[in-house]
Amino acid sequence: MSSLWETIAPDGRAIGGEIHGSGTSVALLALSAGSIFGNALESLRGRSVLLATYDQLSTALALIELDGVARRMVLCTPDLKPEQLAAVAATAQADAIVLDEASTAGAGSLAAYVAAPRPIPGSLNRRADEATEWILLTSGTTGTPKLVVHDLQSLGGSLPAGSPSGTQTIWSTFYDIRRYGGLQIYLRAVLSGSPLVLSSAGEGPVAFMERAAAAGVTHISGTPSHWRRALMSGEAGVLRPQYVRLSGEVADQAVLDNLRAAYPEARIAHAFASTEAGVAFDVNDGLAGFPAGFIDNPAGGIEMKVVDHTLRIRSGRIATRYLGAAPSRLVSEDGYVDTGDMVELKDGRYHFMGRTGGVINVGGLKVYPEEVESVLNADPRVRMSLVRARRNPITGAVVVADVVLAQPEGAAPTDSPELIKSELLNACRRILAAHKVPAMLRFVDSLEFNAAGKLVRPGG
Repeated sequence: MSSLWETIAPDGRAIGGEIHGSGTSVALLALSAGSIFGNALESLRGRSVLLATYDQLSTALALIELDGVARRMVLCTPDLKPEQLAAVAATAQADAIVLDEASTAGAGSLAAYVAAPRPIPGSLNRRADEATEWILLTSGTTGTPKLVVHDLQSLGGSLPAGSPSGTQTIWSTFYDIRRYGGLQIYLRAVLSGSPLVLSSAGEGPVAFMERAAAAGVTHISGTPSHWRRALMSGEAGVLRPQYVRLSGEVADQAVLDNLRAAYPEARIAHAFASTEAGVAFDVNDGLAGFPAGFIDNPAGGIEMKVVDHTLRIRSGRIATRYLGAAPSRLVSEDGYVDTGDMVELKDGRYHFMGRTGGVINVGGLKVYPEEVESVLNADPRVRMSLVRARRNPITGAVVVADVVLAQPEGAAPTDSPELIKSELLNACRRILAAHKVPAMLRFVDSLEFNAAGKLVRPGG
C-alpha cells in the first residue's frame, strides 16, 4: 500500500469523503489545495512527530498529510499525563510535536507545529518518500504505555478501498481514533471515501448520538461498555444504524441481545482485535464467542490457535515490534502473538473468559471476572456489572460484584432490590462453581470507564 494520501488521491485530488467534528466538517478534497500545516508541512519531513492535538479532527487530517512525509507518527491519546507524554517522546525519539489551539500538552524542547482546524489554501508539492511508522499506545495501564509499531499496510492493507457500488455508507465510532479500535474505523471510512462522524472530547453519549443521527450515520462501532452506556441513556433509539460493531471487550450475550432489540433491522457484529495483533475476525451470527472452526482454519491470511487456553494469532496485520531500549517480545519464535485472552471451548464454540492478568485467585482456584459478569448481565434487570476481588484472610480473596440496574425511562422498579439481589445470586449458584459466586453484591448508580471506553478494572 502506498501512502494514505496517494491511496485516496491517486491523481492528486482526494476521492470524496468528509470528516465531521463537533463544530467543523472538512471535505478531504480540500486537502488537494491546502494543508492544515500551511507552509510548514515540508518542515516535518523525516521527523518523528508526536500528534498531541486535543481535537480528533486535527489528528484525522494530520494522519493523511504526514503518512509518507514523517519518519514516525505517534498517536498520543488525550488522557496522557505530562510525565507520560515526556516518556513517550523520549522512547519515540520525537523531535517535533503537533498541537492545536485547544491542546494542553507542553511542547518542551520539541519543535512545535500548530494544526489549523481547516486546510490553509496554498501551493503544495506533495510527495511521499518515507516508510512512515504509525506508533500506537497500549491502553489499560496506569504507568507509561507501551509503544506499538505499525505501518499503513498492517493497519489498513486488508480494508476495502472504495465504496460498494450504489451504497451510501456513513461511518461513526464512540472510540477515539487515536486508539486501535477507532483508528480502524477511521481508515475504513477514509480508504472507502465514506463520510466519518467523530466524537468530541467532553461530549456526552446522548449529544454524540444525536449528532450522529442528524448526519445519517449507517455504520457505528464501540466497546460493549460504550453500547451499554448508550442503552442506559434511553436515547439509543435516535440512531437508525444498518451496522453495529463491538470490539475491545468481551461481548456477552446480554449486550448482543439488547442491541438486537434496540436495532432490529441492523446487522450486529463483534470483532476481536488488539493493538499488537490487529483485527483477527468478525462474528456476525448474533452469538457470543466464536465458532471453533475459526481455529486451525486460516482465512484471509489470519491464523489462530489456542495454547494453554490463550488465543494466539499470526497474520500480516500484526505490529512490527515495541519501541524502547529493552522492549518486551511481541511475537514468539513461530510468528504468533499471545493475545493474553483466555478462551474456553463449549459446545463447538470458543467463549472469552477474560485476560490472563485479570484472574481472581480464590483459595488457589481461578475466577475470571467476565465469566461471572456474563451471568449477572444475562438478567434483563441488569444493564452492566463489574466483578472484582476483595481480600479475605482465609482464601486470600473472594469475589464481589457491583451491579448497575436497568431502569427503563419513566418506569418504576417492580421488584425490590433485595429480591433482585437474591435472584441474581441464585442464578450464579445454579450456573457457576461455588468459588465463583459473589460473596457480596451491591447495586451502584454507575461504573467507571477509562478513556478507551472500557470498564476500569482493579490493577488495569
